[in-house]
Amino acid sequence: MEARYDGHAAWYDQVNEAGAAWHRNEVVDLVGQGSGLCLDLCCGTGQYIDALRGTGRTVVGLDRSTDQLAIARRRTGLLVQGDAARLPFTSGAFDMVTALWISTDVDDIAAVVEESARVLRPGGTLVLYSAHPCFNGPCVERRDDGGQTVHPVYRIAGWHRSAPWWRPDGFRSRVGMRHVPLADLLTAVLGTGLQLVSASEHGPHALPNVLALVARSPVR
Repeated sequence: MEARYDGHAAWYDQVNEAGAAWHRNEVVDLVGQGSGLCLDLCCGTGQYIDALRGTGRTVVGLDRSTDQLAIARRRTGLLVQGDAARLPFTSGAFDMVTALWISTDVDDIAAVVEESARVLRPGGTLVLYSAHPCFNGPCVERRDDGGQTVHPVYRIAGWHRSAPWWRPDGFRSRVGMRHVPLADLLTAVLGTGLQLVSASEHGPHALPNVLALVARSPVR
């Protein structure tokens, strides 16, 4: 997996803070209070680590980007550089895995979710908080009236080329964007044997920009 955020980390940390501040409350509500080890998968600059730690858990952040981790170290020392599709942890090492905003960045979401399931202990929880495939993908053009136009490339999974409706100063134009159609995202979770606990939609606008899936590792 290419570390596409190298060279963009300082910019990302600044422009993403307002959005992260809103979504942190939603993430904390989904995670709930608890204990044990939590893996913050693809943690970026660590903008959610303090909030996750505030739920009572010991948080370990993992990311591929050297530049992102350099900023994350200001927030925590428990960081690992690695590939989300080949996690450097033993099976059953974590009580929880949080995968926040990763579906548009990783090369193979099914492999990443499979690895997340592997490192969960029996009864452990995966919280997948992702760009909503239907309302926040590379095929979506946001309109000034709050509505959206969905262009006829929704079914194209994987990497999308830059499109005229992408904002020139936005995340898509800076680092690119992958697309995981809704059916593929659900299949990635259910195909691991994890048990889907809940699905919910989030975001501060009329149309949700986040789809959250909470799944649990079965108790053997």
